[in-house]
Amino acid sequence: MGEVLVGTAIFACLAGASLVSLMVHERFPAHHLGDDTSAVVRLATNLFVVMSSLMLGLMINSAKNTFESINGNVHTFATDLILLDRTLRHYGPEADSARQSLTAYVQRVVETSTADSDTTVVPNRLSELLLNQVGDLMAEWTPTDTRQTATQQAATQQLQKLVEQRWILAEQSEGAIPAPVIVLLVAWLTLIFASFGFRAPRNGTVVFTCLISAALVAAAIYLIIDMDSPFSGPIQISPAPLQRALAELTTH
Repeated sequence: MGEVLVGTAIFACLAGASLVSLMVHERFPAHHLGDDTSAVVRLATNLFVVMSSLMLGLMINSAKNTFESINGNVHTFATDLILLDRTLRHYGPEADSARQSLTAYVQRVVETSTADSDTTVVPNRLSELLLNQVGDLMAEWTPTDTRQTATQQAATQQLQKLVEQRWILAEQSEGAIPAPVIVLLVAWLTLIFASFGFRAPRNGTVVFTCLISAALVAAAIYLIIDMDSPFSGPIQISPAPLQRALAELTTH
């Protein structure tokens, strides 16, 4: 929802700047509409166009890297879940209760991801309790031989890695593009769109062009921001790795 509001605000700024400039430029004094003034306006616009292009390129690259990094971490997270379950099975029947808690946690994560709530790994009380319960149950084990002792140690290490990975994903879900960068980019684009209406004829074609251009630019920035927050919006991390992990945990 936040990304939609940002995209709508950007469209309003760009479309408003072009339309206001289109309506008021005829009221300027004649010496403000000369060729020399137009040349300076074009030079300033070209400068902002170049700067905006560079900024958009950096934002796209940042959002792409964030998306790919989180996507890779989700696959790692799902793999760690499967490996921990395998280790618990290897310990013996005494680990069945811990496996049940782990399966309940994964089920909760998958339900959250498919319900399009916030994020598949965002910290919430129930999920945290289920994962902590796995550790509490493992701490109650009493190994009877060296094999079970080694398995308990391995499971403890895997659980710790799983918890760390979960919090890493939770921190990454907030995005990496700073708000001041977006504000500065929108300011440059607003000036560019304001120049569109300078000395432009006031007719339906010009108005339509300004509105469509503002909508497309706002949509592009919206998608970049949405990609930077890959657990919400139309561009999301696929829950398929977590669903496969749940299937592995429940097949045996």
